[in-house]
Amino acid sequence: MTELHLWWIVQCLILLTLANGVPVIAKKVFGDWLTWPIDGGWLFWDGQPLLGRSKTLRGFVLAILAAAIGGPLVGLDVETGVLIGFNAMVGDMLSSFLKRRLRLVPSAEAPGLDQVPESLLPLVAVKTFLGLSVWDILIGVGAFWIGELLVSRLLYMLHVRDRPY
Repeated sequence: MTELHLWWIVQCLILLTLANGVPVIAKKVFGDWLTWPIDGGWLFWDGQPLLGRSKTLRGFVLAILAAAIGGPLVGLDVETGVLIGFNAMVGDMLSSFLKRRLRLVPSAEAPGLDQVPESLLPLVAVKTFLGLSVWDILIGVGAFWIGELLVSRLLYMLHVRDRPY
């Protein structure tokens, strides 16, 4: 039986939550200030936005910084925080790219597609550094999926998020 690394999973989940939460909070605090879309407003060959206006350089940079700062605070190093933050945002952009191809409106709820890429990619990225097993990664993705759905609804009730998902 493979040994589970529950503490490392918890540490990674905290950093994933930071990386995914900071852009949402920044939107509330800063409004439209410095909201340059990562895709530059470009359209893909299907006529849909490449990523959409909600994927901004500000959110991308702040997510990586938050995870980098959070790394040492939860007992990991800055580099691991950067890896988690960067890959969480790449996963989030992948999700947005796929949602645009499916012609879902920006910020539309897509259970699984909204949570899996942004948790799977970071956990795979730090797998070797932390010695995570496939089970650790699956547990982390599942916990993030459930946690993200619950936290999103809580943040909506607290008027931090514009939608309950």
